[in-house]
Parts: sequence; C-alpha cells; structure tokens
Amino acid sequence: MDKVPMTAAGHAAMEKELKHLKSVERPQIIQAISEARKHGDLSENAEYHAAKEQQGLNEARVAELEDAIARAEVIDVSKLSGKNVTFGATVKIVDEDTDEEVTYQIVGDNEANVKDGKISISSPIARALIGKQAGDSVEVATPGGGKSYEILKVTFK
Repeated sequence: MDKVPMTAAGHAAMEKELKHLKSVERPQIIQAISEARKHGDLSENAEYHAAKEQQGLNEARVAELEDAIARAEVIDVSKLSGKNVTFGATVKIVDEDTDEEVTYQIVGDNEANVKDGKISISSPIARALIGKQAGDSVEVATPGGGKSYEILKVTFK
C-alpha cells in the first residue's frame, strides 16, 4: 500500500466530502429507493433503477475517498521552506515564448485542479519543476510540443 502525498487542506476537503456523502447523500438515496419500491413492479420502475444507480455511484466515491484518506501522507506545507521546488511549493513561472505568467501549487493527484492553480505532482509540468529554483529554465514535453518556462518565484504557504 503506497503512501500518497497530500496537503493538509486537500486531506480536510476529502474528509469533508466523505462525511457529506455518508451523512447526507446516503440517507437521501436510501429514502429515494424506499419511495420507489412503494410504486410496485421494480422491473419497470425507472425511479427505482435511477436511485440504485445513484447509490452505486455514491458508494464507489465513498470507497475511493476512504482509500485515498487511508493511504494519505499529509504534508503541512506551512512548515516547508527552501529555494528548490518540492511537493507543496507554490511556483510562479513564465512561458518563455508568450511571456504569460502563471502560478501553480504542486499538490497530490487527488487534489489537483488547474482552475484553482493546483497541479498534480505527477503532471509533466510539476515533474519538470521539481528540484529546480528561481531563475532556472525548464523544458516540458506537452502533447502540443515542447514548452519552455522560467521559474520566477518559489514560495511555501
């Protein structure tokens, strides 16, 4: 059973989602199944089948979250420091071709969300950044071809 790195914030968010699924969603689904059973013949009861499908999806997500939480190696980013990019670092980079600046935090696979500026430690950009520091240039192989980035700033927050 491999440990999976995760920030404290990501771990807390997963625990919150798990609690919601178990204490809110699960009882609602059980109630919907119970109501649908009252409508008679289950073989042609669309409400029953929809509720059972929802139950399956909910239970699968519960199992997925429980597994991720059990394997989590929670890392408190606020206690990290240094000049090199590591897990948990917030990195400001600039595309050397377009001069577009972007800031990413390197997080675990389960908490990655590019819209929130969080990229997975296993992503091509994060793998290229790990071990580097401000002022370094990195080459990233992307599906659209190679990209060059310069690291402007490395912080831990």
